[in-house]
Amino acid sequence: MSLNYKILFLLALCICNAESADPLGQYCNADTNIGSGSQISANIDSLLAELVSKTTSNGFVATSYGKNQDQVFGLAQCRGDVSRTDCSSCIQDAAKQIRQRCPNQADARIWYDFCFLRHNTQSFIGEIDTSYGILYGNVENVTDPDAFNKELGTLFDQIKAQAVDTKNEGLGKGKTKLSTFVTLYALVQCTRDLAPVDCAQCLAIAAGNFEKFCKDRKGCRVLYSSCYVRYELYPFFFPLDSKPNDTLADTVMAILP
Repeated sequence: MSLNYKILFLLALCICNAESADPLGQYCNADTNIGSGSQISANIDSLLAELVSKTTSNGFVATSYGKNQDQVFGLAQCRGDVSRTDCSSCIQDAAKQIRQRCPNQADARIWYDFCFLRHNTQSFIGEIDTSYGILYGNVENVTDPDAFNKELGTLFDQIKAQAVDTKNEGLGKGKTKLSTFVTLYALVQCTRDLAPVDCAQCLAIAAGNFEKFCKDRKGCRVLYSSCYVRYELYPFFFPLDSKPNDTLADTVMAILP
């Protein structure tokens, strides 16, 4: 798959609060327009209701609804470290917002900090998808890039190994001390429909964006439809070391079509 991206950069002032009700981004495929009163549209509504009702129990559902040319496929997954309550709330928001933001598209996806949801008339279950993604990077650089990148690489190798171990259901997370007062935190996750080898490939593609777009930056996250990678110099996954303050931070957002 080609990695020659056309990048759209947006400077944003964002509140670093994982509980924000706003999605991190969405994708509405304009090439898959459907009528609002069509059977496919009705099947999407039924599919979303099923995803909402079933995801909370174990944090993941991949299923379909309907038959023949009107069949639709869906996937919903919560971040593996969040509670059932936060998972349920996130998936409900995602199902509502994806219909409001992509009302006439068969192929639609929406990303939140705590969850991800997508639907399509084409089956995508079990396939790596890095055709479209979203990147957030801190605009501030680290003071010792060589040492930082060495520690980041080591930590990512460790948590990627966790993610491809089937007992961890696609999730890997960890932290490492950079100094007495600075700790590096990182998390990766694949959608649970991927085989371990495909999970590893997706994470490698996602992490490859660090060098291109987040080189030497204090924080970065890349969100694809099949996997997610993130690192920060503050605690962001559960259980938290301490509750970070809701401070304003300059962030760069990039669309990776």
